Amino acid sequence: MEILRTPEERFADLPDFPYEPRHVEVDGGLRVAVVEEGPADGETVLLLHGEPSWSFLYRRMIPVLAGAGLRVVAPDLVGFGRSDKPTDRAAYSYAAHVGWMREALLDRLDLHHVTLVGQDWGGLIGLRLVAEHPDRFARVVVANTGLPTGDQPMSEAFLAWQRFSQESPEFQIGRVVANGCRTTLPAEVVAAYDAPFPDDRYTAGARVFPALVPTRPDDPAAAANRAAWEVLTRWEKPFLTAFSDGDPITGGGDRVFQKLVPGARGMAHTTLAGGGHFLQEDVGPELARVVADLVAATPR
Repeated sequence: MEILRTPEERFADLPDFPYEPRHVEVDGGLRVAVVEEGPADGETVLLLHGEPSWSFLYRRMIPVLAGAGLRVVAPDLVGFGRSDKPTDRAAYSYAAHVGWMREALLDRLDLHHVTLVGQDWGGLIGLRLVAEHPDRFARVVVANTGLPTGDQPMSEAFLAWQRFSQESPEFQIGRVVANGCRTTLPAEVVAAYDAPFPDDRYTAGARVFPALVPTRPDDPAAAANRAAWEVLTRWEKPFLTAFSDGDPITGGGDRVFQKLVPGARGMAHTTLAGGGHFLQEDVGPELARVVADLVAATPR
């Protein structure tokens, strides 16, 4: 299997992202990049990004969370950011992503008492980790995400995006992220989202991700997601929804969690005004304060 590693010079002078990652190896040699900030003895907040972004997406949240005394852990998924990138699309599966993050975060970094913040695929992967290792997690914050099983139809907006990702001859990562925001991203920010991908050979993981979302009951990941829902419908630890008001892909998904997860009952759920799909860009500091307030209000 050919594995690419983005040259470090591509990440020089990133705007508002001075963080140097540490690296852990998974699956016999794949390198996963992880940013860690804040006090080592603080409550751990795990920031999981989705498609097609990387931990740079959280740059407006990291200072707020670290300033609140929280230990921030923000990995790059395999195929993204400063993590390694297999070139074969067949190397990527939903199960593989869950396994890679489990090994990196729970086995290598040995995280405990984690507050998950998951957006987009960060939720799809993170919620599987929560369900499969519930003893490692103390709280959950979901933002513009879901946990599909293929038993319910997906939104037309998602299906259109899925078709585009598989059929478009060009796949400009920075433009994709910019189109998912309600604010206008500066050129240097768009360039930072393009930075991990010097050419199309590096984009296999980003290209295939939308096709891995379970959209049919017989999808390879459907059974595991159903099993995860079985756990979540018994989850009584704090579970908060913090969706934006301007995401056509996941809009309304917060109500599903609020209805089905016991830990969501009585929580101060919020809808963040002015945010698109990538609400970390549009309303990142506001989302960070929601997370910090949750941790402060629900001591272990």
